[in-house]
Amino acid sequence: MVVSMLLTKSICICNLLALMSRMFTELVTIFNHLKTGLTVSPMYYNGVYHLFYQYNPKGAVWGNIVWAHSVSTDLINWIPLEPAIYPSKIFDKFGTWSGSATILPGNKPIILYTGIIDANRTQVQNYAIPANLSDPYLRKWIKPDNNPLIVADMSINKTQFRDPTTAWMGRDGHWRILVGSVKNHRGKVILYRSKDFMKWTKAKHPLHTATNTGNWECPDFFPVSLKHTNGLDTSYRGEYTKHVLKVSLDVTRFEYYTVGTYDTRKDRYIPDNTSVDGWKGLRLDYGNYYASKSFFDPSKNRRIMLGWANESDTVDDDVRKGWAGVHPIPRKLWLDPSGKQLVQWPVEELETLRKKKVQLSNHKLYKGEMIEVKGITVAQADVEVTFSFASLDKAEPFDPSWADLYAQDVCAIKGSTVQGGLGPFGLITLASKNLEEYTLVFFRVFKAQDKYKVLMCSDASRSTLKNETTMYKPSFGGYVDVDLADKKLSLRSLIDNSVVESFGAGGKTCITSRVYPTLAIFDKAHLFAFNNGTEAITIETLNAWSMADAKLH
Repeated sequence: MVVSMLLTKSICICNLLALMSRMFTELVTIFNHLKTGLTVSPMYYNGVYHLFYQYNPKGAVWGNIVWAHSVSTDLINWIPLEPAIYPSKIFDKFGTWSGSATILPGNKPIILYTGIIDANRTQVQNYAIPANLSDPYLRKWIKPDNNPLIVADMSINKTQFRDPTTAWMGRDGHWRILVGSVKNHRGKVILYRSKDFMKWTKAKHPLHTATNTGNWECPDFFPVSLKHTNGLDTSYRGEYTKHVLKVSLDVTRFEYYTVGTYDTRKDRYIPDNTSVDGWKGLRLDYGNYYASKSFFDPSKNRRIMLGWANESDTVDDDVRKGWAGVHPIPRKLWLDPSGKQLVQWPVEELETLRKKKVQLSNHKLYKGEMIEVKGITVAQADVEVTFSFASLDKAEPFDPSWADLYAQDVCAIKGSTVQGGLGPFGLITLASKNLEEYTLVFFRVFKAQDKYKVLMCSDASRSTLKNETTMYKPSFGGYVDVDLADKKLSLRSLIDNSVVESFGAGGKTCITSRVYPTLAIFDKAHLFAFNNGTEAITIETLNAWSMADAKLH
């Protein structure tokens, strides 16, 4: 049985497999969702993956934040170590908040992080270096006395000035980093340059900024290839690339990104006209997912992202649950061939935890029908399914009044119990025997003028009977930009006791839900495929595996 660590909220997080420890009073196992606080920075160094994350060793609430540290050789099984960074100096006496790692020439890692220097939460940017490079796990870190490296000038809001990014080197041989901030409700990423990584100068203009977006936390900025799915080093300079700017919006507690062009001559980032800054923009994940952080993995030439599935209930409920969030499964990410959005997929190493397998193929589901998936441990499972349909003729009209709504709102209006034409169809996960509790992941297809709109929902509104009136149980949703010419939709869901991570259309739309069932636990959980639309749906293929526990040494 996997027992994980208490987590806490932080300012910048990455992502890891979420390890569940306690659902209310129930101790549970998990295949790889690490229980932690907001991820700070992942790093690959000399064959070892390092995950640093914001963590309160004294409880499941905000406070006493340190940089917890875990290491892995496969992104699945982790060894927790002693904290790497904790408040101890005048330049971080009141807090060691989020930041990022960079590998300097000579294969030397360095961490940049936000330090809190007074009770007013004045924020500065500090650095730390390993005490012993010969230690394969880099257990000890030193904070030199020439900190802080960066102090906000008079033009910057000193209490909203945090989360330095991984550095990249420009054509001029100078390092660059971004720091998130806000002024007059205008979110911004402030650009700093340095020749030696010690003396930093603020650029005249931010790299990018947008009005009415609030504070930009946990920025991430990296290149993506237009030619292949391999990742690129953050300092990569070459043809056939775009750049991605990701920010975590403090106002909404969701993450947004744009795809665009980085003008290296002017040090400015310009989003493409298909990308929108702010609340109506693209999201990495349309569920419980915040403060993510990516890094380049040179061992497999891929970019990996880790995120934080935060808790969203009252402090009392969080204390009772014993959680402060979990890290979802690490994801490989790349640019979709359209060049308009990212694609995300669980890292391939996750498949080493697959155990018993069941299969289903060419099974038709008519209106109101469902079929149970048996033969595996469905409370801890990996499910891949491809649905097909003979016609798009029964797709419902898309109500023009929904155009100004978020997909999540449309999911709440057109839920799984509202019979449609083409959909809703999908999976009923973590279901109790008599369906008192369940979490659904499903699609609906709408006809909107001259095109079809695919809505993907992860509905947790019936996920638990515990604290029915106070628990946060939303119906998350996102639209899936997919060509339906082949009349197929695919879905992958990672079900892990109190986490359901779902990937629609090969990872074009992702939704993570945190749920806390009290009936549908362990061997009492059930899994179904269902169709509540008038158009018959065929399960072309369904492959499902029981998942083993990850190891936490």
